[in-house]
Amino acid sequence: MNVGKRLFQYALIYKKMIIFALAMLTVAVAAELTGPFIAKKMIDNHILGIEKPWIQVEGPGEDTVEYKGNHYIRTEYFDGDASEYPEVRILQVKRDYFFINESVEFDGKRSLDGNNIVIEKGDRKAVHPAEELSGDQLLGFYQPEVKWLIYLSAFYLGLLVISAFFTYWQKYVLQKSANGIIQHMRTDVFGQIQRLPVNYFDNLPAGKVVSRITNDTEAIRELYVTVLAQFFTGIIYIFGILTALFLLDVRLAMICSIIIPIMFVWIIMYRKYASKYNHLIRQRLSDLNAMINESIQGMPIIQAFRRQDKTTEEFETINQEYFQYRNKLLSLDALMSHNLVGLLRNIAFVTLIWYFGGASLTATTVVSIGVLYAFVDYLNRLFQPIMGIVTQLANLEQALVSGERVFRLLDREGEDVSDTTVPRYEGNVVFDDVTFAYKEDDYVLKNISFEAKQGETVALVGHTGSGKSSIMNLLFRFYDIEHGKIMIDGQDIQKMTRQDLRKHMGIVLQDPFLFTGTLATNVSLDDPTISRETVEKALRDVGAEPFIQQLPNGYDEPVIEKGSTLSAGQRQLISFARALAYNPSILILDEATANIDTETEAIIQKALDVLKEGRTTFIIAHRLSTIKSADQILVLDRGQIVERGSHDELMKAKGKYFQMYQLQQGSKQSQAV
Repeated sequence: MNVGKRLFQYALIYKKMIIFALAMLTVAVAAELTGPFIAKKMIDNHILGIEKPWIQVEGPGEDTVEYKGNHYIRTEYFDGDASEYPEVRILQVKRDYFFINESVEFDGKRSLDGNNIVIEKGDRKAVHPAEELSGDQLLGFYQPEVKWLIYLSAFYLGLLVISAFFTYWQKYVLQKSANGIIQHMRTDVFGQIQRLPVNYFDNLPAGKVVSRITNDTEAIRELYVTVLAQFFTGIIYIFGILTALFLLDVRLAMICSIIIPIMFVWIIMYRKYASKYNHLIRQRLSDLNAMINESIQGMPIIQAFRRQDKTTEEFETINQEYFQYRNKLLSLDALMSHNLVGLLRNIAFVTLIWYFGGASLTATTVVSIGVLYAFVDYLNRLFQPIMGIVTQLANLEQALVSGERVFRLLDREGEDVSDTTVPRYEGNVVFDDVTFAYKEDDYVLKNISFEAKQGETVALVGHTGSGKSSIMNLLFRFYDIEHGKIMIDGQDIQKMTRQDLRKHMGIVLQDPFLFTGTLATNVSLDDPTISRETVEKALRDVGAEPFIQQLPNGYDEPVIEKGSTLSAGQRQLISFARALAYNPSILILDEATANIDTETEAIIQKALDVLKEGRTTFIIAHRLSTIKSADQILVLDRGQIVERGSHDELMKAKGKYFQMYQLQQGSKQSQAV
């Protein structure tokens, strides 16, 4: 499973937005990185450019300067042939500027000898008469440059505004697309959970599933929102800066390019060690979520049996392991992030100083002051994206580990929800020599064979663990059989999709589950094919209307998680109405009356006599008195059917059923006494 490739495929869902964001990012980077070039031009051409050749012209004009009654203009601003005019120069010696009324053939080390400037370069030496310029005179020579400095400053400011504008919108578009990707992924993960068979959740705590949908996808969101944005920005900045460095000085840019392979090796080494810790961290986080979920669900038991200290101790053990692995990853980050970036930055600046040497601020330097400024600026900027990339390595690794966990869930074999229309069953059910085991070779059902005809009521009885609920699990295809056949109306259920199989089946469990919503929505489950009238009729038919009328909002009474504000009997009535509202041809009651008082049981029993007409009904019951009217009673023991027949037939046989019935009746009589 290539996690990176699959994360990239998710990104392609919003590829147009991402490409648009990257295009805006490129514009923003280009605008921002143009700044040092503008600064270089301002320094070399308009601040230090005063030392370039000037010529004396006949009269005043644009860009001319008056000095002692004569007019001068820089040769690069002159439109005509400058060679026809006498050349003059302005040179700086230490902190002072001097006017030389003649051309200067070469430049080198400058010194002052009285009123003369001495220039030495190797064996060559030249002496030029010079006049020191006052502050006002020097400012006069700078006057033609002021407008260019203003133009370039305004241009630089405009580029910064453009850069800020495109940076804002690229971040907005990139984060919007990232949020969309995660929304899509969470929908896929949640949809996958609906597709997975029930047996997948047997060994996976609910907290760990929740962790996949929330914590792991949130870590992946950080990948798209922060990590990739930083990586894209950093890469574009780095290549943009390196391009600028090559334009400034090829040799020094080559030296700085060594940073790229160092970064590549750096990232590989970091990921090698960080991956191990991140796997352990995500695992411990899932364990924490699972334990928190379990503790909340079982809080009444924990408090009733005074297990608070022990539960806290178990939680702290997992929490401590999570803390330790977090600290190890923190140490790794501290060692391989800012420290190494700082080291590389210092090496780069030492190299720069060594390369230019002490002559970098003299007239004989290999580059101009403007180039030196731009180089230092770019070199300083180069480490900003490097630092950004390095600080996101931890988030990158967390996202990849989380992605691996999410994709492992998505890769589990599931079954797509079917939208096909299936004709209503007649309700003829046949179990033909069915054998089943939850775990290999540990069979809970052995050679089960029976037939339930349309409209019949079949009761399954037996001690705990005899296999009653397992038969219903197989009928619903919560699990698949290893041997034998289960047929409905002559069709093998293994050849049907699970959704099609269950469309005309209803079930009421011993522990009913109610969803957050209202009484009405818990009956219809927001199925648009079930009308409000059907919902209310189902509730009336099961005898729930008397207690509903006492509620402030009636059928629209709010229900919180698991229906904890309702009694067990009321929750069961709603669950029963839910099954009836779907008008199933096969109805299963799995210990449906176990948690209901005798009065409520009588109400349900009365409703059943009317509603089971035309339906095949399976009843799993411990109270044998509730199944006396069943057409067929199957007595199970250790996964096998040991007796079958009606209530009267089994009582006459005086076998296992007779003993169970007598035992329950005797228990009731003793309780009455």
